[in-house]
Amino acid sequence: MPTAGNTRLKSARVAAGYHSQQGLADALHVGVRQVRRWESSTPPWPQPEVGHALSRLLGQDLASLGFTPPNGPAPDRSRHVAFAATGTKTGLPTVPRQPGSLQPATAADDYTAITRSHRRLYWSVEPATLHPTTLAHATLGCALLTEAAGQTRQHIAAALGETWLLTARIEFFDLRDADRAQQTLVRALQAAGEADAPLLGAAILAHSAFIPAWTGNREAALERMTAARTYARRGPACANLLAWLDAVEAECETRCGHPRTALQLIDQAEHVLSVGSTHPTPEWLDWFTPVRLAAFKGNTQLNAGHLPQARQTLRQALNTLSPSDDKQRTVVLGDLAAVEATSGQPEQACQYALQALDGLERTWYAMGMDRIREVRRLLTEHQHQPCVRELDDRLYGWATAISALSR
Repeated sequence: MPTAGNTRLKSARVAAGYHSQQGLADALHVGVRQVRRWESSTPPWPQPEVGHALSRLLGQDLASLGFTPPNGPAPDRSRHVAFAATGTKTGLPTVPRQPGSLQPATAADDYTAITRSHRRLYWSVEPATLHPTTLAHATLGCALLTEAAGQTRQHIAAALGETWLLTARIEFFDLRDADRAQQTLVRALQAAGEADAPLLGAAILAHSAFIPAWTGNREAALERMTAARTYARRGPACANLLAWLDAVEAECETRCGHPRTALQLIDQAEHVLSVGSTHPTPEWLDWFTPVRLAAFKGNTQLNAGHLPQARQTLRQALNTLSPSDDKQRTVVLGDLAAVEATSGQPEQACQYALQALDGLERTWYAMGMDRIREVRRLLTEHQHQPCVRELDDRLYGWATAISALSR
C-alpha cells in the first residue's frame, strides 16, 4: 500500500501559496525533482543553504516540515520573518518564536477582498466612519502576517500596504492629520517592502511628498518624489502611474510657489498618457484618471494666473467627471469659484461655491472645504454683496459648521 509521503511539507507548501511542486521549485531555484524527493515518504535532509531558504519561505523549521535531522545539533526551530527586527519600532507585528499553524492560501484572497471593498467605500462613506474600520483591518493584516508564509504572506503584505495607504489618505486628505498620516505611510512602505511591491512603494512615497509640500518644504518634497520615481523604474510602471507621479510633483511645485515648473510637469503627464503603455494599471490606482489630471492642470493654471485657460480646463473637467466623483467635483467647483473670484466676478464665484457646498453636504471632503474657504478669503472686498452673504449663510450654517468642527 503506497505511503502518503511528506504531508507536512506538502501542506506547508500549499498554505504558502505554492499550489504545485514546480512553483516551489521555481521559488527556490531548484529542480522540480528535488521537491518531489522532499515530498516523498523518505525526504532527504536539504543542503544547508537550500534548507535555510526552504524554512524561511514556508515559515517553519525543517523538522516541522517533515524532515528527519541528520546526526548533529538540532536545527533552530524559530520562524524567520523580516518584520521581527523592526516591527516594534513601527507598530508592525513581531513574530512568535515558536512555530504555529499557518493560515491557508485562501486567507490572502479573503483579506485582499476586504481591502478592495474598503477602497471602493472611500468614495462614498464618511471618512470619520471608514477610518477606524481600515485601522482595524490593518491590525488584522498584521496578525495574519505572523501566521503566513511564502506567497500567501507576500499577498497579505501587499494588501496590508494598500490598507495602510488608504488609511493615510483618509488621515491626510480628509481628517487633516499630517503627522499621523506620515506615521501610517511609514507602515505602508514597510508592508510594501515585505511584499516586494515597488509600484505600491512608489505610490506610498509620492503620497508622502504631499506632506512637506503642504508646508512649503520643496526640498523634502522633491527628495521623496525622486525616491518614488526610483521605485517606479523597478516596475514595470504603467502610463497612468507615471503620469500621476508627474501630477503629484506638479502639485508639490505649485504648493511651493513654482507654477511654471508645475505646468511643464502637467504637459509631461499629458504626453505620457497620450503615448500610453502596455503595462496594466494596478487595481489600487483608482484615484487617478485623465479627468483627474485635467483637474490638476486647471488648479495649476489658476495658481499661475492663467485664468482664461484655467476656466476652460476646469469646465471641461467638471463636465467629464462621473456621477460618483463627488469628492473631486467639490475641488473642481472650488477652483472654478476661485477663478471667478480672482477675475472680479463675485456672483459667478458664489454660484460655484454654493454648488460645492451642496456636494460637501452629501460627501465630506476636507480638500473641497479648503477650496471654499480660500474662495471666501478672495471675496473679502465683496463681502457686503447679497451673493457673498448668501454664501456665508451656507458656509457657516448649522450643518456645515458642526460638520467641520466634528472632523
